[in-house]
Amino acid sequence: MIKVLLADDHTLVRDGLRHILQSASGFEVAGEACDSASTIALTRSTDAQVLVLDLSMPGRNGIDLIRQIKEETPALRILVLTMHAEQQYAVRAFKAGASGYMTKESASAELVGAVTKIAAGGVYVSLAMAERLAQHLNEPAEALPHQRLSDREFDVFRRIVAGQSITEIAHELCVSVKTISTHKTRILEKMQMPNENGLVRYAVRHKLIDDEDGI
Repeated sequence: MIKVLLADDHTLVRDGLRHILQSASGFEVAGEACDSASTIALTRSTDAQVLVLDLSMPGRNGIDLIRQIKEETPALRILVLTMHAEQQYAVRAFKAGASGYMTKESASAELVGAVTKIAAGGVYVSLAMAERLAQHLNEPAEALPHQRLSDREFDVFRRIVAGQSITEIAHELCVSVKTISTHKTRILEKMQMPNENGLVRYAVRHKLIDDEDGI
């Protein structure tokens, strides 16, 4: 029996994931969480083999959350299940300690196989994401401007280009407006951009955001 933890801030998503796993044999959903704080508490208190984790929950940055969980519970395998299809998110997630990465649009068809493979010690990447990662290998060795950003800065960058205000970002990440403003200043400096419009144009040009993208 594979024990699984579910962490997503949308109740309907957790319900759907639970239904998929419970409809298959050999799985037990041992606990659920709806934000970063409850996810940390859950991983500390509940033994499981796999954590299915959404990157964009209220509280801490998703990449930071992966890193903390792996530091505290190294045996717990993490499958990232997210709306972010950009390869840069996958690269950062794997570097932080994730064992798998898939988008929510592919969840119903691939979830059971992905959790099974990860629980057995393997690594899982959806076909679409594998293709994006392969394309990433052909990029210049010199880091692109957005690759110089820290994980938190990259998260804030993505939220800015998706149209969120500084206040909205601060509220969702549970930090002060001043903190987000500081991150924005550093992002503009590191990427050598004059303003937010420059960031948006850059994100579109490098396919870091879709026309209908959101957080």
